[in-house]
Amino acid sequence: MAYEKMLQTLKALSESFGPAGFELETARIVKEIVQGYSDEVTTDKLGSVVFKKSGTDERPRVLLAGHIDEVGFVVSGIDKESGFLNFNAIGGWFDQVLLSQRVVVRTRKGDVQGVIAAKPPHVLPEEEAKQVVKKENMFIDIGATSYQEAVDMGVRIGDPIVPWSPFTTIGGGKVAIGKGFDDRIGALIAIEVFRRLSEGKIEHPNTLFGAATVMEEVGLRGAATVAHVVAPDVALVLEVDIAGDVPGIKPYQAPARMGLGPTILTFDASMIPNQRLKEFMIKLAEENKIPYQLSQMARGGTDAGRIHVDRAGCPSIVLGVPTRHIHSHAGMVSVQDLDNAAKLVLEAVRRLDKGAVSSFTSV
Repeated sequence: MAYEKMLQTLKALSESFGPAGFELETARIVKEIVQGYSDEVTTDKLGSVVFKKSGTDERPRVLLAGHIDEVGFVVSGIDKESGFLNFNAIGGWFDQVLLSQRVVVRTRKGDVQGVIAAKPPHVLPEEEAKQVVKKENMFIDIGATSYQEAVDMGVRIGDPIVPWSPFTTIGGGKVAIGKGFDDRIGALIAIEVFRRLSEGKIEHPNTLFGAATVMEEVGLRGAATVAHVVAPDVALVLEVDIAGDVPGIKPYQAPARMGLGPTILTFDASMIPNQRLKEFMIKLAEENKIPYQLSQMARGGTDAGRIHVDRAGCPSIVLGVPTRHIHSHAGMVSVQDLDNAAKLVLEAVRRLDKGAVSSFTSV
């Protein structure tokens, strides 16, 4: 299978437990994988993993960043009679994707499975049954029948929760389905570039850093500390992009389409990219016949929002992989898009020398 190693890595990342603030399991997986492709692997004091590969020159420092935290939940209370769990969201959730979904609660005694539920429609007044159930009116059923039983299972306020969603592929291996694609896909692309450089013995005229950042979904926090640790001269932030090829979305709202190549983000709410770096990436894709799409996002942001204003500033760009159904229990992504994203980033790393990087900021 052409993409076997890449998909094995994505499966390991996707199925790992790691909502924002609780990324240790995912971070350890990243650290174990990249040790074979890096000269040095370290962590910062928030828990982000930073890996380094020396090229033919110490400068520029090129940063490939993808965040490893996923959206999830945290236990906010245990019902005193029934043992049902109340919960708060970690990151952004659309209420309508939650009901009847299975979740995993990580407790001090081990993982506990449950399901997100609410009052059944059979007992609701007609008008209430027509309304959308908000997450504050939902609960998690872990099979307990009392408060004490839930406590005996190990549950405490503050315990983290993630969706239960096994990784799989469909369409003859052309499409992957799983949780946490936002943004384990970005971390995957960084890992893939390091792997391809190492296994292909490919030279690069810079010092390359990869970063699996933490707590992006709650305020780009890991990006701030990683930028401080690495002090990059240029940053390629690797992300998912919203695939707008679903019913009801107009092209100007989300122009990216799954299967048509990675995206070059031209604008979002947290960063307007360095324009010469943007043109550099467009030209690079066209010269190497790598399919790409131009994209924009009026709302939301990425780790680049923090990295591009580090110290005196860092020319930055966001490269995305169109992904359907992000911030849900099951995202979808084209495996070919993953490969083309890795190809594009690899070609950039091969060409980001002192002259190229200095040209992005010369006046």
